[in-house]
Amino acid sequence: MKTLFIGHGSPLNAIKENSYTRYLTQLGKELKKPECIMVFSAHWLTRGTFITGNPKPEQIYDFYGFPKELYQVRYQPAGMQNLAEKISQEITEIQVDYNRGIDHAAWAVIKHMYPDQSIPVIEMSLDVELTESAHFQLGKKISALNLDNVLYIGSGNLVHNLYEINFDDAAKPFDWSTETNKWIEDKVNSKNIDELIHAQKYMPNYKKAVPTDDHYLPLFYILAMMKEKMNIEYNEIQNGSISMMSISVE
Repeated sequence: MKTLFIGHGSPLNAIKENSYTRYLTQLGKELKKPECIMVFSAHWLTRGTFITGNPKPEQIYDFYGFPKELYQVRYQPAGMQNLAEKISQEITEIQVDYNRGIDHAAWAVIKHMYPDQSIPVIEMSLDVELTESAHFQLGKKISALNLDNVLYIGSGNLVHNLYEINFDDAAKPFDWSTETNKWIEDKVNSKNIDELIHAQKYMPNYKKAVPTDDHYLPLFYILAMMKEKMNIEYNEIQNGSISMMSISVE
């Protein structure tokens, strides 16, 4: 089973047909069908680490000011309470949240991959008090569980600056955005996990590209699961300042 980091970009990608959503559709056809999908979400920030244990999680529309059509999208797969509880029992710093639903970092991506809503989805939060290395080490603990037929997805964006966003998806990328995206591409191709984790030290234009680290942190959980291979599956910059780069590890 591949493990994935997927750049999710604007919530509008949930209702658009473009090269990115076509990639997701094709990806769902190519992957071995999992028994459950576990998403590390850029949109669930907490003190402490939590995992959804609701067997029927609510679909959360965690965005404002978008077209009515987006709020009419219904994607509500089941949860998997027993898996959430198993993970929490094995890794005691992860607590089960039985009330929390699934945000668009999960459903806006998965709806293109598995439109029939047949695969249960659970979501894990990002503890804002952990260091970069601590996120990576927690990912190692999850990887060591060797859960069969679970598709792990880190959902965020490796370049994510909403302060300078252009609302035209096809807008020319800013020079700093292109430069930073190329730096990430080079580090992925060379499997330089250390510099990707400690990007604050090594990444050019870090403060421009990652003004807040919420969308970057899901990558650490995916990097922690790499055994031999790491590949760029999709690469595009939308809105001038958002990298849609998607990465697989095996």
